[in-house]
Amino acid sequence: MFLEIVTPAKKVFEGEVSAVTFPGVDGQFQVLNDHAPLVSTLKAGQMKYKNGKGESTIEITGGVVEVLHNKVIVLADGLT
Repeated sequence: MFLEIVTPAKKVFEGEVSAVTFPGVDGQFQVLNDHAPLVSTLKAGQMKYKNGKGESTIEITGGVVEVLHNKVIVLADGLT
């Protein structure tokens, strides 16, 4: 699936990933390929994603995520 992470200042990441874990307001959740459509708010915490290079972690201050047709767009308030 395709992941795009954007803050008001810049695009942080764009590329193919196999899994993404989010710090949701109601708890941590993970999105895999072919996930059902979803819109969720995010709280401050660690966002992790896996791609061909391994696992990467980004600290966000909150935001919103949209999942639709194997495309995940994260609008993060900012990075810590």
